[in-house]
Amino acid sequence: MNTLMTEQPLVQQRRIEVLLMEDNPADVRLTRDALNQTRMRINLHVVTDGEEGLAFLRRQGKYSGAPHSELVLLDLNMPKMDGREVLLEMRKDPALDCIPVVVLTTSDAEDDVVRSYKLHANGYVTKPAYIEQFAAVVRSIEDFWMRVAQLPPHCGTRK
Repeated sequence: MNTLMTEQPLVQQRRIEVLLMEDNPADVRLTRDALNQTRMRINLHVVTDGEEGLAFLRRQGKYSGAPHSELVLLDLNMPKMDGREVLLEMRKDPALDCIPVVVLTTSDAEDDVVRSYKLHANGYVTKPAYIEQFAAVVRSIEDFWMRVAQLPPHCGTRK
């Protein structure tokens, strides 16, 4: 028996808190549908612009009771504050800097990819054009981040 690998249950007992920052209602619906098809227990929270996203993460204003996000799915092209600015602010904030962020965007521009990684994104995924491919991409993100990778405990001084 290989003692280095242990069997993990396919369904964890607690819910994983995921924040989706996305302004396109169709992409929100597709992401939600794809995550609902998995056996993982995920609470998906959605905000539609970067300012709202930071308020949620920082538990400010109407988000004072928001849960601690364990993973952020971030669109780059949002109103008020774009995803690049959100990523920069998250990485400057000790209470947010260790939350994994996967950029999930329509842009495949090399500049966007490079800049996102320089801002310490944990992954960069270009949204596919077809619904079936989009669902498969979201499920693969979920599979890696929820089943394979170990998510960090609460960041900074946050309890």
